[in-house]
Amino acid sequence: MGETDESSIIPIPGSDAHRQPSPDKPQSWEKADRAQAALEGATGPEPPGPPVCPDCGLAGERRPTYYGAHVLLEPGLSAPAHMVPAWHRWYVDSNGIGWNSREDEPEPGAVCRIPHRIACPGLELEEIGLWRWLDAVRGENARHAQRKADEDAVPGALPDAG
Repeated sequence: MGETDESSIIPIPGSDAHRQPSPDKPQSWEKADRAQAALEGATGPEPPGPPVCPDCGLAGERRPTYYGAHVLLEPGLSAPAHMVPAWHRWYVDSNGIGWNSREDEPEPGAVCRIPHRIACPGLELEEIGLWRWLDAVRGENARHAQRKADEDAVPGALPDAG
Protein backbone atom coordinates (compact mmCIF):
# COMPACT_ATOMS: atom_id res chain seq x y z
CA MET A 1 0.00 0.00 0.00
CA GLY A 2 1.09 3.55 -0.59
CA GLU A 3 1.99 6.16 1.96
CA THR A 4 -0.91 7.90 3.67
CA ASP A 5 -0.86 11.19 5.47
CA GLU A 6 -2.51 10.21 8.75
CA SER A 7 -3.55 13.81 9.42
CA SER A 8 -6.07 13.47 6.59
CA ILE A 9 -7.65 10.45 8.31
CA ILE A 10 -7.32 11.17 12.03
CA PRO A 11 -8.04 14.73 13.15
CA ILE A 12 -5.19 16.48 14.88
CA PRO A 13 -6.14 17.66 18.38
CA GLY A 14 -6.98 21.35 18.35
CA SER A 15 -7.83 21.34 14.63
CA ASP A 16 -11.29 22.13 13.24
CA ALA A 17 -11.43 18.79 11.41
CA HIS A 18 -12.93 16.92 14.37
CA ARG A 19 -15.70 19.42 15.14
CA GLN A 20 -19.31 18.70 14.20
CA PRO A 21 -21.16 21.40 12.30
CA SER A 22 -23.36 23.62 14.43
CA PRO A 23 -27.03 22.58 14.28
CA ASP A 24 -27.95 26.29 14.13
CA LYS A 25 -25.86 26.94 11.03
CA PRO A 26 -27.31 25.36 7.86
CA GLN A 27 -24.95 23.39 5.65
CA SER A 28 -24.53 24.42 2.00
CA TRP A 29 -26.65 21.48 0.78
CA GLU A 30 -29.43 22.49 3.19
CA LYS A 31 -29.46 25.99 1.73
CA ALA A 32 -29.63 24.54 -1.78
CA ASP A 33 -32.47 22.20 -0.77
CA ARG A 34 -34.45 25.07 0.76
CA ALA A 35 -33.90 27.17 -2.35
CA GLN A 36 -35.07 24.33 -4.58
CA ALA A 37 -38.15 23.77 -2.40
CA ALA A 38 -39.06 27.46 -2.58
CA LEU A 39 -38.46 27.59 -6.34
CA GLU A 40 -40.64 24.54 -6.99
CA GLY A 41 -43.31 25.41 -4.44
CA ALA A 42 -42.61 22.48 -2.13
CA THR A 43 -43.61 24.57 0.86
CA GLY A 44 -46.33 22.35 2.32
CA PRO A 45 -46.81 22.01 6.06
CA GLU A 46 -44.27 19.68 7.60
CA PRO A 47 -45.15 16.64 9.70
CA PRO A 48 -46.25 16.01 12.39
CA GLY A 49 -48.77 18.79 11.75
CA PRO A 50 -51.80 18.03 9.58
CA PRO A 51 -51.58 18.49 5.80
CA VAL A 52 -53.78 21.59 5.87
CA CYS A 53 -53.20 24.72 3.80
CA PRO A 54 -52.40 27.69 6.05
CA ASP A 55 -54.00 30.09 3.55
CA CYS A 56 -57.44 28.52 3.06
CA GLY A 57 -57.75 25.74 5.66
CA LEU A 58 -58.40 22.96 3.15
CA ALA A 59 -56.67 19.60 3.49
CA GLY A 60 -54.24 18.54 0.80
CA GLU A 61 -52.23 15.46 -0.02
CA ARG A 62 -48.78 15.92 1.50
CA ARG A 63 -45.87 14.20 -0.27
CA PRO A 64 -42.19 14.25 0.64
CA THR A 65 -39.69 15.37 -1.99
CA TYR A 66 -36.22 14.07 -2.71
CA TYR A 67 -34.68 17.09 -1.00
CA GLY A 68 -36.49 16.71 2.32
CA ALA A 69 -39.27 19.28 1.92
CA HIS A 70 -42.96 18.48 1.49
CA VAL A 71 -45.34 19.50 -1.25
CA LEU A 72 -49.07 19.84 -0.68
CA LEU A 73 -50.83 18.42 -3.73
CA GLU A 74 -54.45 18.96 -4.70
CA PRO A 75 -56.13 15.80 -3.37
CA GLY A 76 -57.49 13.37 -5.93
CA LEU A 77 -56.77 15.61 -8.91
CA SER A 78 -54.64 14.42 -11.81
CA ALA A 79 -54.45 16.36 -15.04
CA PRO A 80 -52.99 15.94 -18.52
CA ALA A 81 -49.48 17.30 -18.04
CA HIS A 82 -49.65 19.50 -21.15
CA MET A 83 -52.57 21.37 -19.52
CA VAL A 84 -50.54 22.28 -16.43
CA PRO A 85 -48.12 25.24 -16.44
CA ALA A 86 -44.41 24.48 -16.37
CA TRP A 87 -42.92 24.35 -12.85
CA HIS A 88 -46.31 23.19 -11.52
CA ARG A 89 -46.23 19.63 -12.90
CA TRP A 90 -45.71 17.21 -10.02
CA TYR A 91 -45.31 13.48 -10.32
CA VAL A 92 -45.36 10.87 -7.57
CA ASP A 93 -43.01 7.90 -7.92
CA SER A 94 -43.72 4.33 -6.77
CA ASN A 95 -42.28 5.16 -3.32
CA GLY A 96 -44.71 8.06 -2.84
CA ILE A 97 -42.02 10.72 -3.36
CA GLY A 98 -43.11 13.85 -5.21
CA TRP A 99 -40.90 15.44 -7.85
CA ASN A 100 -41.30 18.47 -10.08
CA SER A 101 -40.51 18.32 -13.79
CA ARG A 102 -39.69 22.03 -13.85
CA GLU A 103 -39.81 23.42 -17.40
CA ASP A 104 -39.34 20.05 -19.12
CA GLU A 105 -41.96 19.32 -21.75
CA PRO A 106 -44.16 16.38 -20.72
CA GLU A 107 -44.21 13.14 -22.64
CA PRO A 108 -47.28 12.68 -24.87
CA GLY A 109 -50.14 11.37 -22.76
CA ALA A 110 -48.41 12.12 -19.44
CA VAL A 111 -50.60 12.79 -16.42
CA CYS A 112 -49.37 14.85 -13.48
CA ARG A 113 -50.55 16.25 -10.17
CA ILE A 114 -50.91 19.93 -9.35
CA PRO A 115 -49.77 21.64 -6.16
CA HIS A 116 -52.55 22.96 -3.96
CA ARG A 117 -51.02 26.44 -4.00
CA ILE A 118 -52.12 27.03 -7.61
CA ALA A 119 -55.66 25.88 -6.77
CA CYS A 120 -55.79 27.64 -3.39
CA PRO A 121 -58.63 30.15 -3.08
CA GLY A 122 -56.65 31.96 -0.37
CA LEU A 123 -53.85 33.06 -2.70
CA GLU A 124 -53.74 35.59 -5.51
CA LEU A 125 -51.72 34.22 -8.39
CA GLU A 126 -51.27 36.28 -11.54
CA GLU A 127 -50.46 33.30 -13.73
CA ILE A 128 -53.66 31.38 -12.95
CA GLY A 129 -55.75 33.64 -15.20
CA LEU A 130 -53.96 32.12 -18.18
CA TRP A 131 -55.25 28.64 -17.32
CA ARG A 132 -59.06 28.73 -17.23
CA TRP A 133 -59.53 25.18 -15.96
CA LEU A 134 -57.42 26.06 -12.91
CA ASP A 135 -59.73 29.03 -12.30
CA ALA A 136 -62.60 26.51 -12.09
CA VAL A 137 -60.65 24.38 -9.58
CA ARG A 138 -59.89 27.47 -7.49
CA GLY A 139 -63.55 28.51 -7.59
CA GLU A 140 -64.67 25.08 -6.37
CA ASN A 141 -62.05 25.17 -3.62
CA ALA A 142 -63.32 28.62 -2.57
CA ARG A 143 -66.86 27.23 -2.27
CA HIS A 144 -65.55 24.21 -0.32
CA ALA A 145 -63.54 26.44 2.04
CA GLN A 146 -66.60 28.63 2.65
CA ARG A 147 -68.78 25.58 3.42
CA LYS A 148 -66.09 24.32 5.82
CA ALA A 149 -65.88 27.70 7.53
CA ASP A 150 -69.68 27.83 7.85
CA GLU A 151 -69.78 24.32 9.35
CA ASP A 152 -67.04 25.20 11.84
CA ALA A 153 -68.91 28.35 12.87
CA VAL A 154 -72.20 26.55 13.64
CA PRO A 155 -71.83 24.24 16.63
CA GLY A 156 -74.33 21.38 16.40
CA ALA A 157 -77.68 21.37 14.68
CA LEU A 158 -79.70 24.26 13.29
CA PRO A 159 -81.82 26.16 15.82
CA ASP A 160 -85.53 25.38 16.20
CA ALA A 161 -87.35 28.04 14.17
CA GLY A 162 -90.91 27.06 14.90
